[in-house]
Amino acid sequence: KNSKRKDWKETLYERKFSKDIKNMYLSKLFIPLLKENPSEAKIKSHQLMLRTGMIKQSSTGIYSWLPLGFKIMKKIEQIVREEQNKIGAQELLMPTIQSADIWKESGRYDDYGEEMLRIKDRQGKEMLYGPTNEELITEIFRASVKSYKSLPQLLYHIQWKFRDELRPRFGVMRCKEFFMKDAYSFDVSDQEARRSYNKMFFAYLNTFKRLGLTAIPMAADTGPIGGDLSHEFIILADTGESKIYSDKRIFEIDINKHNSEDNSIKDLRKKYDDFYAVTDDKFKKEDFEKKVKKENQLVTKGIEVGHIFYFGDKYSKPLNCTVDTKEGKKVDVKMGSYGIGVSRLVAAIIEAKFDDNIMRWPESVSPFDVAIIPSLQKKDKSNYLKAEKIYNFLIKNKIDVLFDDTDEHLSAKFKKFDLIGIPYQIILGSKSTDDKIEFKEINGKTDSLSLEEIKNKLLNKRNLN
Repeated sequence: KNSKRKDWKETLYERKFSKDIKNMYLSKLFIPLLKENPSEAKIKSHQLMLRTGMIKQSSTGIYSWLPLGFKIMKKIEQIVREEQNKIGAQELLMPTIQSADIWKESGRYDDYGEEMLRIKDRQGKEMLYGPTNEELITEIFRASVKSYKSLPQLLYHIQWKFRDELRPRFGVMRCKEFFMKDAYSFDVSDQEARRSYNKMFFAYLNTFKRLGLTAIPMAADTGPIGGDLSHEFIILADTGESKIYSDKRIFEIDINKHNSEDNSIKDLRKKYDDFYAVTDDKFKKEDFEKKVKKENQLVTKGIEVGHIFYFGDKYSKPLNCTVDTKEGKKVDVKMGSYGIGVSRLVAAIIEAKFDDNIMRWPESVSPFDVAIIPSLQKKDKSNYLKAEKIYNFLIKNKIDVLFDDTDEHLSAKFKKFDLIGIPYQIILGSKSTDDKIEFKEINGKTDSLSLEEIKNKLLNKRNLN
């Protein structure tokens, strides 16, 4: 009797489940596709994000993230989070709105400039929408940590930021409101602090590698953050705003040969530092020509996807953030900050991967693992039922699948999915049989596989990522 009741409950659950999962039918999804490139979009990423319904402009430089774009951004966020956790960073969450008092204490409230959005609450208290969090995290730390025994500490959060850009452009690449991971290190000495810096340096290289990007660390100016040590992580792109000067051989460094041990990371940092690679604000023509042979010189543009800083006691000193040393002395803690533009990375990946009118999302961040594209133009019921059977089978095997149940012509569907960029397609047309299904990779390679073979291939690909 109990066994029958259990079976009955499972059947009810399966019915409810199969009804819910139809949310991954294309006709049910909120993906407002556009047929033409919007006139205001000047670069590929902005065009594609608007055309595929990933974002919608709310006001100048501010965007709503629609389901497709939000799903991709959340996958990027999770990879960033995992790599932060691997080096021992601890996640917290700070508010978007901060008190002006702590910024006045550090001396940056007036110095930051017009990019800061300053506001007042109903009591007239001065507030601001945080453009960054050095002051707030320092205040949190100084109230809680008093001894060197609690150091080192690496703290991070992933939160919205606001900077009132004078000329927001290029979609989410240069906008006012953006989603960012910012981390902060606290150490008792300069030597320990540089070790934290190196750990973050290594974590960034791993993060971008998992995102399918080759991001090169370039010596950079510290800007309003301050300090004397800084690297921007740049990916090459013609649409980039950063001009870079580099030795081509820097791209040959293999990070796979290194691990998270201190000596290995130091060795990796040295390899990068041995090659000339700077952004335009650090460029000196005489140094470039002296240190890099002409045949190895690279002058191009790139997109900044991450920025790390070491600034010592720039914030701890004015904010009186000290710890007691082993010898009983009070010292200002040594700090660094480390940012990754999570929302910007969505656009940066598009700029790096979009080619010949085809979007190639890396499997690690693709909105879906695979798309089922059946020919349904003649109301082919058998094709629909076959597609639905495949869909349910893949869903039960925890494969994220999108089913195009619309009655568009196959050629129109192919163009649409070239833009959406899902890495694999199951095509139910003239080349598919009862036993073998046409399975296409976004790079153009096509196989004829059984459903079991397709499942195994997709699961193996996921495990590799």
